Amino acid sequence: MIDETVEEIREMQTHSSSVVAVKAARALATLTERDVATVEEYLRDLERNSSALRRANPSHASLYTTQRDIVESVTEADPETLERAKELTVRAVERAVEQVETAKHRAAEEGATLLDDGTTILTHDYSSTVLEAIEIAVQGGAHLTVYVTEARPRYLGRKTTRVLAAMDRVDAHLLVDSASGCVLPECDRVVVGMDCIVGETLYNRVGTFPIAATANELDVPVTVVGSRAKIIESGFAFENEYRSPSEVMREPAEGFAIENPAYDETPVRLVDGVVTD
Repeated sequence: MIDETVEEIREMQTHSSSVVAVKAARALATLTERDVATVEEYLRDLERNSSALRRANPSHASLYTTQRDIVESVTEADPETLERAKELTVRAVERAVEQVETAKHRAAEEGATLLDDGTTILTHDYSSTVLEAIEIAVQGGAHLTVYVTEARPRYLGRKTTRVLAAMDRVDAHLLVDSASGCVLPECDRVVVGMDCIVGETLYNRVGTFPIAATANELDVPVTVVGSRAKIIESGFAFENEYRSPSEVMREPAEGFAIENPAYDETPVRLVDGVVTD
């Protein structure tokens, strides 16, 4: 299961960083089903497989933090038996999953308080936390208009729009990324998720920076919603990912290069508020 999860994360079949962290944690728990001879061998396998999961997408801060916490919880306890090491692993995984899911839900609840009845927002990419915030708001009786950018080249915004379209009291609109400036004057707020915040920089799906810069020019507040674990002070170096040119253009590129970065860097000064758990 670990190899399959590594490949799934690498291919971005799972888009939400919170979902990625949970899948990776649960995959790591499958090590307890393997037969090994010694505690030392088990701990080596734990560290090696955790590293493989982290390397599958080194840009995901929540993946990094949950895997680090699981491994440290087990190794620092210095288990004397295999049974104890496996028991500690299961407990650490359960704790990590609960923390991710609880933090995500609390952040969504806080984000929902900003979405009053009649609010018009623009969002970008696919954020399960933003979607949950919207769902909580409309379940509370709010009627919302939501503009969603496609988030090319993988069109993750289309997935977001389909989810929104199934919600009562949501008027959902899909638009191409370059059209965000056309609808921002109608918006009360931009609401996006986050891959992570490191220092004074927000890292998120490519296209976030131009939306935030345009919103700033038009005096439309930008709100970032996500768990506190994604705000990193030290120990994590963000690595952008440059994906296959075939996602942008299927035919061969002759005489030119295709750039396909997965994320961009938005200065935190362009963000009006960060909502966490």
